[in-house]
Amino acid sequence: MGGGQGALLPALPPQTKGNMTDKSQVLWVSGPVIKAGGGRALSMYEVVEVGAQRLIGEVIALEGETATIQVYEETGGVRPGDEVTGQGAALSVEIGPGLLGQIFDGIQRPLKRLAQASGAFIARGVSARPLDRERVWTFTPILKEGDAVSGGQILGTVPETPALTHRVLAPPGVEGTLTYAAPAGEYTLEDAIARVKDAKGRETELFLWHRWPVRKARPYRKRLLPAEPLVTGQRVLDALFPLAQGGAAAIPGGFGTGKTITQHQLSKWCAADLIVYVGCGERGNEMTGILTELPALQDPRTGHALMERTILIANTSNMPVAAREASIYTGITLAEVFRDMGYAVALMADSTSRWAEALREISGRLEEMPAEEGFPAYLATRLADFYERAGSVITLNGDGGSVSVIGAVSPPGGDFSEPVTQHTKRFVRCFWGLDKELAAARYFPAINPMDSYSEYADAVAGWWAKEVDPAFKEMRDAALKLLQEDFQLQKIVKIIGEEALPDAQRLTLEAARWLKEGFLQQSAFDPLDMYCSPARQMKMLGLILATYGKAREILNRGIPFYQIQELEAVRDLLRMKAVIGEDRMGEFDELGKRLNESLEALAG
Repeated sequence: MGGGQGALLPALPPQTKGNMTDKSQVLWVSGPVIKAGGGRALSMYEVVEVGAQRLIGEVIALEGETATIQVYEETGGVRPGDEVTGQGAALSVEIGPGLLGQIFDGIQRPLKRLAQASGAFIARGVSARPLDRERVWTFTPILKEGDAVSGGQILGTVPETPALTHRVLAPPGVEGTLTYAAPAGEYTLEDAIARVKDAKGRETELFLWHRWPVRKARPYRKRLLPAEPLVTGQRVLDALFPLAQGGAAAIPGGFGTGKTITQHQLSKWCAADLIVYVGCGERGNEMTGILTELPALQDPRTGHALMERTILIANTSNMPVAAREASIYTGITLAEVFRDMGYAVALMADSTSRWAEALREISGRLEEMPAEEGFPAYLATRLADFYERAGSVITLNGDGGSVSVIGAVSPPGGDFSEPVTQHTKRFVRCFWGLDKELAAARYFPAINPMDSYSEYADAVAGWWAKEVDPAFKEMRDAALKLLQEDFQLQKIVKIIGEEALPDAQRLTLEAARWLKEGFLQQSAFDPLDMYCSPARQMKMLGLILATYGKAREILNRGIPFYQIQELEAVRDLLRMKAVIGEDRMGEFDELGKRLNESLEALAG
């Protein structure tokens, strides 16, 4: 099997490596960090169990005989002299049928089963297998005896949910000839479904599941350049600041600016086969809302429950801080697994600021030299390790798959100059900056075009031109230019007022208002407008820009600005998003014709 023994299994038999007669014992405790003597019996990043309650921890430093361990549970009651038992493997996740629709904590403990075992509050030391060993799955093999097998190859399929088929993978590192292939039938996770003999004659049994260490990126054959957008159905994102499939994006914003709601919209509407949502250090009531509302949502792509293609990792702010640090690695590893099956996966991390705060707290307990604002000097390295695991790849079995990462950032006071936001900007190519003033004005998504950018726009322009509209790039450039002119004019308006501007500049301000209110603003609660297809987006944007161009022409022919502003058809331009749906696209052309005729009528 791939990986090694995971963190969530019962203690293994006494180990046989190194000086195994040494006993590891707790020497010192500071919050989630402990130091243990007899460290030569342990390895870096090895999972350990601490004390009589067998609290789960991980070795994060070794110095001589002393091992430093971060514990993923509350350490109250742990004291010097308590025994520390190594498990012989790194922190790992279990990979197999049964992941979809589950709610895990930061180290992949299934919260529903933990609640059944210990009630509403998780007791310390309580553990459960992430995957149900008793459930029976219908397995259909793809390979047969005598076939060559290598790591990452698809052994067969299991219909995990109506929305998604689980493709059973040979663990990376396995290579040889198939000496046994189970026939199609019903199997549990404990039943062997294949045996592989390697070049040295050693046989390895394969199951419906295997393990993989969370801090190690899963291998692939080739990384691809971004070429196709991750369509979200949100106009400000798709049309102006697109994210490529396999790309990385950040959503920074202060409290109340709509980071979580934006990620909810992306979870529901983005063109991904699978969603992994990591609630990392969020408030308990906010996470409760996600856990109660998301399972009730219908998936617009399949018509089934959205949870059938979703994995939730819940690690709230009142849960142990060390598990928060591990949660994003657990999430990205699960995302990589489904990427290796050939799926497009979107990972939502909410929020990386809380993860960084956990890193800072652990660093302080370790008495490390702090850098900016108390964060450890290796903050940038850890952020890079996380975001660089996004990508569109050719998998080991030759399929194409992708992991798109969308990380929320919660800068204190909305200050984008703080370290987490600044370091994140170095490693993402798409930046959706949320604005507190826009949110206060009830303008959502509260994405400020002047603070936002996308370096994927040129890469995905070919897809837009081929699949949607050949004029995509020209329209996007024109829209951004209009918003930039509006931004400059607004500075002047604050000083002298809009009425003092010449008509040409007033028309620019008015056209920018059409663009912002009629196109960029989008309600997550409007059944007609909560999702906007690429074709509808281009129809709307093209209509606004064409109306602006025609209005400038009429203005140059001597018609005063106020007459253009008062046209009823112009008001229809602002209302079109709530009136013209996906099934009535021809009405955009009719509105365009009416606008053109109304403007021409002004000129006589």
